[in-house]
Amino acid sequence: SGCAMYMPKQWYQRRVRGLVKSLADRLVEALAEHLHSRIRREIWGYEDAPTGNLLPGDLHSLKYQGTRPAPGYPSLPDHTLKDVLWDLLHVQENTGSVLTDSYAMEPPPSVCGMYIAHPDSFYFNLGQIATDQVEDYASRKGLGVSEVEDALETVLGYEPTRLVT
Repeated sequence: SGCAMYMPKQWYQRRVRGLVKSLADRLVEALAEHLHSRIRREIWGYEDAPTGNLLPGDLHSLKYQGTRPAPGYPSLPDHTLKDVLWDLLHVQENTGSVLTDSYAMEPPPSVCGMYIAHPDSFYFNLGQIATDQVEDYASRKGLGVSEVEDALETVLGYEPTRLVT
């Protein structure tokens, strides 16, 4: 563009790179919502509205049947569940997408979630959890309490005790 000649090349390249990443993130989310809409109507047979279409405001108000929870969001805060999905669905083999040690998805414009068809399913916030709940969850997952505390840090209702060595 004409204004590019007045800006340092590195600044301009960083801005373009940032815009491309942002656009890719939005496109991936839009595709996930589009697929959810098609699945609701074409496979599950739900009518989202009398016309079969929802307005954007209806989507944000969650005025449709079924849910699309995703690890890391308030109703499903445990990112380690991505490991289960990756293994169950052979995600890396089928898509090339990989998980980092911190459960980020590579390439960055990726989404991970589930479609739940039950008409009475709904989103909820997990809320704050107590030590006994973390210990129980750790036991059922076969993980140490500190690992689960790390995975659920955003919903802990207490300050974890960390041993300093």
